[in-house]
Amino acid sequence: MIRPNTFKSALVAKQTQLGLWCCIADAYTNEILAGSGYDWLTLDMEHSPNDARSVLAQLQMLDGYGVEAVVRFPKFDSDVVKLYLDLGVRTLVFPNVETADQAKAIVAATRYPPRGIRGVAGLQRANRWGRVKNYHANAETDLCIVAQIESTTAVKNAPAIAAVDGIDGLFVGPSDLAASMGFMGNPLAPEVQQQIEAAKTLILASGKWAGILARGASDAETYAKMGYTMIGLGSDQGLLAKASDELVAQVRGTLARV
Repeated sequence: MIRPNTFKSALVAKQTQLGLWCCIADAYTNEILAGSGYDWLTLDMEHSPNDARSVLAQLQMLDGYGVEAVVRFPKFDSDVVKLYLDLGVRTLVFPNVETADQAKAIVAATRYPPRGIRGVAGLQRANRWGRVKNYHANAETDLCIVAQIESTTAVKNAPAIAAVDGIDGLFVGPSDLAASMGFMGNPLAPEVQQQIEAAKTLILASGKWAGILARGASDAETYAKMGYTMIGLGSDQGLLAKASDELVAQVRGTLARV
């Protein structure tokens, strides 16, 4: 009754998975995007007005499209993680992970005792209200836990973070990394790109896969050549703003010549 997490298995097999950050927080707009051919869509909770109800609606919709729903949390909170796991979220991104101890706490919150501290609910959406047999014994099989690397400290500690059992991949956030280095708004600065290259090397050497958020097709190609395989191609709000700006500018330009 629950399809396997093919997104996770594809990354383990070193297959590139393309996705989009979704910040509009609406199942209707995400359904439009789900038909575009993305492998995953991130339901963002850190910089967007998503909550449990809106995420639930988007999970229900995406189940019908075979697109992996990735949820990025605003911060690590074990009680919040428990809620979303019970809702059926299975690919989770945690921002600004800088140490192995942080990573260990995150993993523990996603595992049932004795391997972790996840609270046990008998009936929940994740186990289809008790209809998925042996769910509690096998729940972690399809979980994909992603630590976000957003500072030079995190880059330096990437091998230790990646070595934590249960961390599946590390995802670089170029904008926050750039800001932490004094290059606010300029992730393409050579110094930042050097850190992005260094992060990739350290992550892949650990045996885990590396992800990153690109600003468009050109960045995505660059990062893919570096070895990044979980590649975000921007955001829904970015696509909407760009298309809207270009359309009105084009028509105003045309009318000005009439």
